[in-house]
This record gives sequence, structure tokens and C-alpha cells, in this order.
Amino acid sequence: MFKKVFFLIIIVAVAIACTSSDDSDTGNTDNFDRTALLTNYADNIIIPALENFQSKQSNLDVALDNFINDTNQANLDALSVAWLEGYKAWQYIEMFNIGIAETQSIDTSGFVVVYNRYPVTVSDIQSGAATGSYDLNATEYYDAQGFPALDFLIHGIADSDSTPLDKFTTNTNANGYVDYMSNVVSKMNATINTIVNDWQGAYRDEYINNTSSSATGSFSKLVNDYVYYYEKGLRANKIGTPAGNFSAGQTFPDKVEGFYKNDVSRELALLGLEAIQKVFNGQSLTGTSTSGESFASYLDYLENTPLKNDINAQFQAAREKITTLNTSFSQQVNEDNTQMTQAYDLLQQAVVLLKVDMVSLFNVQVDFEDSDGD
Repeated sequence: MFKKVFFLIIIVAVAIACTSSDDSDTGNTDNFDRTALLTNYADNIIIPALENFQSKQSNLDVALDNFINDTNQANLDALSVAWLEGYKAWQYIEMFNIGIAETQSIDTSGFVVVYNRYPVTVSDIQSGAATGSYDLNATEYYDAQGFPALDFLIHGIADSDSTPLDKFTTNTNANGYVDYMSNVVSKMNATINTIVNDWQGAYRDEYINNTSSSATGSFSKLVNDYVYYYEKGLRANKIGTPAGNFSAGQTFPDKVEGFYKNDVSRELALLGLEAIQKVFNGQSLTGTSTSGESFASYLDYLENTPLKNDINAQFQAAREKITTLNTSFSQQVNEDNTQMTQAYDLLQQAVVLLKVDMVSLFNVQVDFEDSDGD
């Protein structure tokens, strides 16, 4: 009898030990206040940036209505200004692909599909304008909507046209182009409204209370989305891909942001990098000086201030280099691509600092694969 009782005690003890071990794998193993960090990110960074973007989208909608009601070059120029203001505000939120934003496409791209998958497939837009038969929710139209689609519609020249305005005036499919652009903007507006409403509702509290390092924890998702955007959205998409870093030196000057406007790719890249550094340091993205607990202060708490300083220094080095590039990355690639690859190298040097050093210190597992050959 004694042996049976002893045996049962051993089993229970092992089970408790295993459970405790499992919890330590997914919980916060230090005493840093992750709730305070998530509160700062939600209240002072994410929600204000989303609301700012929502406001810019509203302005874009007004500019579109003005253009449709009076189709002339002046209103098309005003629409271009609203497009750029929205595109700039997008740079501050692309990394926050979390919560209901994740559900806006059937793949892991989430709401990025709705706003910024580039390069745009112009043939899909032209076909849609000609036939009226298209579905922006279908995967084949993921690269024919958002800011890249509007870039072509506002600034690009369609087949047989002489100016961008011709698409909406003399082109055989003028009404189709107007309808296509209206549907793109309508989807962009509806998406950000849904996301902002969710954050302003119950999701905000749910988000800040989920401090786990597990794959479903808010903190883990924030860290992963941040690193993913830096590595893929900024380093690879904005600079590495056009410069040919993943294609044995073959360059792609057409695979830049704002290709048809063709003088804004540097500005958008710098804004993306500014967002990255401000988020790292827990600073507001909407022009105020508000700051609080952050990745940087977490590293201070873990007595890794040198890593914090190295990361900030690398961001600054990359910024200084990008600032010297042509306002058009397409022209930079064509004229002196070495400058682009040097900018890429400086961005790349922060990847290990973030993805390996910082992530491991935070006890977070990377949840995405590196498949770009770097």
C-alpha cells in the first residue's frame, strides 16, 4: 500500500513539474511590466496612428468624390496629394498586423493586402475596368488594389492614352476606371473603419492583458510583427528587392513603392524607418512627445542597454545612407545601384540585433520563416 501511495505522489509531482515547465515556456520569466508596455503601445502609438490613417483615408474619399463630380486635372492633382498623405500615414501602421487586421485576407498578409502589396498588376486593373468583372477579395486581385493600384490609376498612363487623366475622360473604359478606383477606395475605407472600431471597442483591453510570450500572446505578436515588418516590409520590399539582393544581382526598378508617381519611394522608406525607431523607443507616431515603456526600456531593465544603443545606432546609420539616395529608387537602381545595396547592408545589420539578440532576451519565438535568401 505504501509503495502505491508513494508511486502516486511521484506521478503528481512530475505532472506539476511538467506543467510549471510548460508555463515558463510561454509566460513572462522576468518581472518587467509588460502590461504597461502594451498599454503604451496601444494607447499612445497604435490606436492614434490607426485613427490618423483613418482620417487620411476620409480625406482621400472626399478628394475622390470631388474628382468624380468634376473630372479635371486640378482635381486629379488634389487626389494625388490625398493619396500621398494616406500612403505616408500607412507607413506608421503597416507593422501592426494584429487583431482583426490579421483577418483581412485569407493568407498571413492580413490588412497589408488591402493597402500595399506591390508591384501592382496593371493588367488586372485594365481588365477589371474593361469588363466590370472582378473581386477585390479574390486572391488574384491582392496585387491590384490599395495604394499601388491608386498609384497607377492616378499617375499611370493606360494603353492608347497620352496622359493619366485620359483614363477617366477619353478612354473607352473611362467609366470602368472610375468604378474600379471607387471600389478600391471604398474597400480601403471600410477596412480601416473596421479595424479602428475593433481597437476602440473590446480589443484594446484584450490586447493589453495578454502579456504571454506564447504564439497567441499580444506581446509575442507585437514583437514578431515588428521584426517581420523591419526585415520584410522595410529592408526587403522597399530596398532589397528593387536592388536585386535576392535575385543574383538582377535589379527590378519597377518594384518600388509609388512606381508611377516615381519620386516618393525614398520618402516612404524614411517614414517606415522612422516608425520602426519610434516604436522601438516607445514614442508616439502622431507628432506628440508621448513615450512610455517600450522594447528599449525593456532592454534597459534586462541590463542590456548596450544592445539598445547598438540598435538605435544602426537605425541612424541606415537613415543617413537612405537620405543620400535619389528621391526615386527606380532612378537610383538604374543610375547607381551600389548605393541601394549599401543602404540594404546597413539595414541588414540590425536584423540580427532585433531578430536574434532582442527576441531571445524577450523569451519570444520567431513565428515566421526567412525565405528571401539572405
